[in-house]
Amino acid sequence: MPETLYSIAAIAVVALVTWSLRATPFILFGSRPLPDLMRYLGKALPPAIMTVLVIYCLRNVSFAHFPFGIPEIAACTLVALLHIVKKNMYLSIIAGTVCYMVLVRVL
Repeated sequence: MPETLYSIAAIAVVALVTWSLRATPFILFGSRPLPDLMRYLGKALPPAIMTVLVIYCLRNVSFAHFPFGIPEIAACTLVALLHIVKKNMYLSIIAGTVCYMVLVRVL
């Protein structure tokens, strides 16, 4: 029983923190226009975070040993092409993940 209560309490705390973080900008700014810094961060941070994630994911790829980074290169190329053509983030990420998983299993 204590494990169940602990799990429920942990989920409640996480839910409260998540809700608070998402509600804070609306509480602070209401109907007022966002400050220039916030608008800048809203435009600059998503691409910066995605770039860091890509670099982090590719940091241990070995181009000297089989499969020579082929799954990673193919998946990244597919993601970039799909995003350029379709401009759909979800489609790009899902297709890239499926491509990578299939190539890792096949090669």
